[in-house]
Amino acid sequence: MQVDLRLNAIVDPERCGGHDLADLARLCAEGGATLVQLRDKLSETRAMIATARAIKQALAPFKVPLVVNDRVDVALAAGAGGVHVGQDDMAVEDARRLLGRDAIIGLSIKTVAEADAAPVELIDYVGSGGVYVTLSKEQKNAPIGPEGLARVVAALHHRAPKLPVCGIAGIDATNAAAVIAAGADGVAVISALSLAPDPAAAARTLRKIVDAMLAKRGT
Repeated sequence: MQVDLRLNAIVDPERCGGHDLADLARLCAEGGATLVQLRDKLSETRAMIATARAIKQALAPFKVPLVVNDRVDVALAAGAGGVHVGQDDMAVEDARRLLGRDAIIGLSIKTVAEADAAPVELIDYVGSGGVYVTLSKEQKNAPIGPEGLARVVAALHHRAPKLPVCGIAGIDATNAAAVIAAGADGVAVISALSLAPDPAAAARTLRKIVDAMLAKRGT
């Protein structure tokens, strides 16, 4: 499945700016988000499934898919579009077996070594970073910067030329263009949307920047 990664809006109860997550997802989609990811490290399973269902319903008019971070069980129960997994989460092979061939599966990749080892034939997209410093998540490693992102993209595209990649961490309207210039197909954003006074307007601004840079690149 070809996933549109131009603006991957990540909604997280720990950084939601006081918004209900389904409302926040709807506002992001209104502004041009092309994918929404639910990331929730706090909630009990039942509550998380209810949230995922509410987000899915809010996104339905926009035809924007929802992926759930880490939790294959929640994605299955809520009927989400798929999952996004990290290097320490459920293996991609297991997630694919459980979710089926039509589900979206995204994978976090930080290094060229991880890019070389990734099961590219089983994933639909990659989130690579952290590109910049972020406050949304504890960063164990130093940011890779646009240069590091470019190296990861090159390694992935050597193996899978059409695999979409989005940059993640610390991305906002001031630096999104550099992420696309480094070879990414889009940006994954949390705070620049959820903590903005008007998330829909913030999403529109980011989409314009991404679309303009992709047009410049000829993609």
